[in-house]
Amino acid sequence: MSDGRALDRLAFEALNAAEMAAIAAERLAGRGDKIAADQAAVDAMRKGLNAMAMRGRIVIGEGERDEAPMLYIGEEVGTGEGPEIDIALDPLEGTDLTARGLPESLAVLAIAPRGGLLHAPDTYMDKIAIGPGYPKGVIDLDASPSENVQALAKAKGVDVRDITVCVLERERHQHIVDDIRRVGARIEFIPDGDVAGVISVADPDGGPDIYIGRGGAPEGVLAAAALRCLGGQMQGRLHFRNDEERERASRVGITDLERKYAEHELASKDCVFIATGVTEGLMLAGVRRGEGYVSTESLVLSSVSGARRIVETRRPA
Repeated sequence: MSDGRALDRLAFEALNAAEMAAIAAERLAGRGDKIAADQAAVDAMRKGLNAMAMRGRIVIGEGERDEAPMLYIGEEVGTGEGPEIDIALDPLEGTDLTARGLPESLAVLAIAPRGGLLHAPDTYMDKIAIGPGYPKGVIDLDASPSENVQALAKAKGVDVRDITVCVLERERHQHIVDDIRRVGARIEFIPDGDVAGVISVADPDGGPDIYIGRGGAPEGVLAAAALRCLGGQMQGRLHFRNDEERERASRVGITDLERKYAEHELASKDCVFIATGVTEGLMLAGVRRGEGYVSTESLVLSSVSGARRIVETRRPA
């Protein structure tokens, strides 16, 4: 069976794993315990992954083996029969959002043939991303935020004041905010969840034009998988705060600590990306419960077919 056919066959089962994680996490939404919500999502997603007919390996997970009891980097999942699959996941992106009952939390995963996803360490990553339809080279992580905004405005044929930049609202991004505002572009802040932030620049129904900022490296790989499916562009570079984080990178096989990765290097093979809403959001509805049922809404992307699907699932409560 070809890699593409294997991915398409596994997509439905992977969707089920994401849905179950979202449902489990949503039960704890607004209860103030982000650790319990995350653990519930992890347990449910792990159960779903272990039911899949594959030889799966977690390459982006909840941490290294001695730090995470479930879904750690290097853990093997699946039935042990079928194709060799690498998996990047965040069972609950937006743990704080969920604990506080705020919108935009997701259960996220991506699957690719073995070797198809970068084994990114649990460190930070500087990122920049745009949607499809632009020539290569429009954005450059080594250019300033204002230079990238001006280059994108020129490529789009609009005034720079018509460009909207998505930025994760953090103190570390103040210099980015100042530089963007200096040239008059708009800023759309997000409180958490930069996977959704990156994906939003490729939303065919409209959204920000460009994402700029520093977030988690594992989330960067997940976002790159989505952009590979959507045709967008992304660049990322690992950011290390200390020698321990550099050592963490070397343990997962990173040798060039200064390398600037493109989206096709972060997700180097065909992949499927899935996100299921946990709490209500702009991109996806959250888990909803009715009389005897629970419903979920998911985004399913495939680089094999180029399909973008919004899937609503209703199951008995």
